[in-house]
Amino acid sequence: GKSVDCRYNEKNKAEIISSRVDATKILGEAINKTNNPPKVWLNSASATIYRHAEDKPMDEFTGEIGEGFSVGVCQVWEKAFNEIENPKTRKIAMRISMVMGKGGGVLPVMTKLVKAGLGGKMGSGNQFISWIHEEDFLNAMGFLIQNEQASGAYNFAAPGPIPNKEFMALMRKQLNVKIGLPAMKWMLEIGAFFIKTETELILKSRRVIPTKLLREGFVFKYSTVEQTLKNLS
Repeated sequence: GKSVDCRYNEKNKAEIISSRVDATKILGEAINKTNNPPKVWLNSASATIYRHAEDKPMDEFTGEIGEGFSVGVCQVWEKAFNEIENPKTRKIAMRISMVMGKGGGVLPVMTKLVKAGLGGKMGSGNQFISWIHEEDFLNAMGFLIQNEQASGAYNFAAPGPIPNKEFMALMRKQLNVKIGLPAMKWMLEIGAFFIKTETELILKSRRVIPTKLLREGFVFKYSTVEQTLKNLS
């Protein structure tokens, strides 16, 4: 799908939605036209579907759906996935948090900021960061493929989300950087305008936990931020 790392103007909004919803519908139709449909369909989704949460964690059972454009995208995306009837195929929606890896994504960008002395808290620093190590991400997919009882939505997030200010402090410690200048919300708003992105990607509190994975017996290899950063640094 089109990256959400952009300004939310009408053109980009339409592309973000259509690239996800249309692709999902096409996949569902293709599965039903095959003589030997796949046993499992794992479709991408997003942990952004939950509300901004600093007060309590959000899981698949009691998590509260949020509001706004990004949440709306998640809702229509999952709606398209769930409305397609694929009677011979088990379906899983992966509500993915930030995937941490060396080769791309958010971690290399955050590492550059920290090394440049800009690794302080972002905004209030109280917003939670939910993440998953790339290896756990792949292992979780394999686990759900093998578990023939697994279906529905699953949170792809490590079990210990922490506030942004703590996350950044751990990054500074791992990279041995003493100084981390904070970025106030108004500074982030100005910066986001010039680099054509949205501050929601940084300031929304995603306090997501993987209750279904844990209950069904999945074991995280990297369950803490410290373990994750040590392995990927």
